[in-house]
Amino acid sequence: MVYHFWPQRLTGGYVGVDVFFVISGFLITSHLLAKPPRTVPELGRFWGRRVRRLLPASFLVLLATLGASLLWAPSTMWSNIAKQVAASALYVQNWFLAAESVDYLADDNAATPVQHFWSLSVEEQFYIVWPVLIAVALLLAARFGWKHERAVMTSAVGIVVGLSLAASVVLTVTDPAAAYFVSWTRFWELGIGGLVAGLYPMLQRALDRAHVLRPVLLIVGLAAILISALTFVPATPFPGYAALLPVLGTAAVIAAAVDERRWALARPMAWRPVQLLGDVSYSLYLWHWPAVILLPLALDRTLRWPEKLLCIAVLVALSVATKVFVEDRFRGTTSMGNGLKGTFAFMLIGMLVVAGASFAVVRGVAQTESAATSAVESGVADDDCFGARALAQPDQCEPHGDALVTDPAFAATDQPDPYQDGCWILGDFSKQRTCHYGSKSPDAQKVALVGNSHAGHWLPALQQINESTPWSITTYLISECYTVDVPIDFGGAQTENCASWNERVQREIADGDYDLVVLSNRTARPLQGVAPDQQQEAAQAAYARMLNTWAQADVPVLVLKDTPYATELKNVPDCVAQHQDDLGACDGTRAREQPDPQYAAAEQIDDPHVEALDLTSRFCADESCYSTLGGVIVYFDRGHMSATFARTLAPDVLEAADRLRERVG
Repeated sequence: MVYHFWPQRLTGGYVGVDVFFVISGFLITSHLLAKPPRTVPELGRFWGRRVRRLLPASFLVLLATLGASLLWAPSTMWSNIAKQVAASALYVQNWFLAAESVDYLADDNAATPVQHFWSLSVEEQFYIVWPVLIAVALLLAARFGWKHERAVMTSAVGIVVGLSLAASVVLTVTDPAAAYFVSWTRFWELGIGGLVAGLYPMLQRALDRAHVLRPVLLIVGLAAILISALTFVPATPFPGYAALLPVLGTAAVIAAAVDERRWALARPMAWRPVQLLGDVSYSLYLWHWPAVILLPLALDRTLRWPEKLLCIAVLVALSVATKVFVEDRFRGTTSMGNGLKGTFAFMLIGMLVVAGASFAVVRGVAQTESAATSAVESGVADDDCFGARALAQPDQCEPHGDALVTDPAFAATDQPDPYQDGCWILGDFSKQRTCHYGSKSPDAQKVALVGNSHAGHWLPALQQINESTPWSITTYLISECYTVDVPIDFGGAQTENCASWNERVQREIADGDYDLVVLSNRTARPLQGVAPDQQQEAAQAAYARMLNTWAQADVPVLVLKDTPYATELKNVPDCVAQHQDDLGACDGTRAREQPDPQYAAAEQIDDPHVEALDLTSRFCADESCYSTLGGVIVYFDRGHMSATFARTLAPDVLEAADRLRERVG
């Protein structure tokens, strides 16, 4: 909670989740070892206790958060929040976030107020798997006549811990975004707690013989947790090896089992306020994150220190009430009706209610988007002041437009087709593909769209051109890797794969008999082995070599200058949603314009095969760069054009393309 309210003060506070996992694994495994499930009904009773303990408060918080989000969150967030509420109710939120994490464009999306349910989802999945693992171990022990059941069960736990830890280490390197959330990279942390539970009697006997080790374990364990919380940062590769420090530290504290009456170091953990926080910790965890996300949205500003302290006090009081009136109320075996049947009926009904409410929100947003789609088609076809046309005719058009045609919720999903259909090279760039859009006629102009995401957001303009002039469009689109002949520093396998991709692109474009190549890139990543003060010069030279290679192969290349980037905003549609009465509040200055060494290279090449097009004047006028133009929200995040706005730039692109093709014959 401290980390979430003051992330800059406790940069590694996220390890609190790992501490929680170890404690949970220890407690649950202790219960299972004390009374191991041997039959299906016994498994059912175990799961029933978990349902009564966890789900009532969970459903309450999810429904309350969904309602509060509709009141305070911008409409751009509603659909994603609703989807995550449903995923949380079904306890698959971690998998939902893992799937989202592979799309770097999601980085511009605001965190949802139920994102913290990912750890609860991991825990619930653990509760499903773990008793089955114990039961299977017991069956094997009975089948083969192994007498030491506890040793068998502990060995099974150890095997799972080893496999999960190995998966965590590997995936943290190969796919770090997903590794943070998926279950098999986290089960080992709960399993470490389970190992402590399995070895607990033996550990206590050993510590009784060398009792001076108890406070040593306590000090070392607490120090490991504290060091993790203070020194880890969001960029620390995690979980992987790094998670061993807080996880083993927590295991050491549990194993120490220090009696606070004998050791002063343990007394703070027995203080009544600390015990109270422990009692209400589940409800506090549920409630605090929605407050962290929604209160700044409700106030339209960040919380100040006194407000954060007051908020925490209110959250503790709310958590006490939730524990007394919800958690404790439903723990009894008959609290949900007729035994296990009533318990699982409650679970199913609760999940259906929460998921149904979420579906209603998603459907409502979809209907709004459908209505906006019709208005967009009309604007593109008939409105001379629509989108980018507003700055093409400044004397006749109001820059922002008379009304928003693409509302924020629509704009947030108004993305070019490659983002929607997966025709995009992501991850470590090892899976490389091209895709086809536009006309399939053999007589159509053969066009290649090349570059990273700042080429991809031009595709709707090319597709709009195809409506009147048949263009057969092949896309060569990759995330962040830009089109040069030298390595780009990604710090891993992406570096080599990006270079391999660029070699392929250079070769296929030169040999592809294209009538036109449309090229655009954002040059954000550094070139490998180039000094910081020489990056722009080196990138320009690399772009020039690539362009000259294609020009010498008789390939016409239209270079589109990189578009302005709303660097001062986290997300443009979110900003517009919060300022629909003052659209100018989301506009920026000329500082949004980005250096573009590719465009600079194209301008300096004296070859008829290369045309450079700068459309900054369709985004910016005088000293302003706009977030909304002609009733259209310019970006679907903060740096990528919305598909609708890109379509309104089609006439400019076509004019430049025609000029280039006429010049080269």
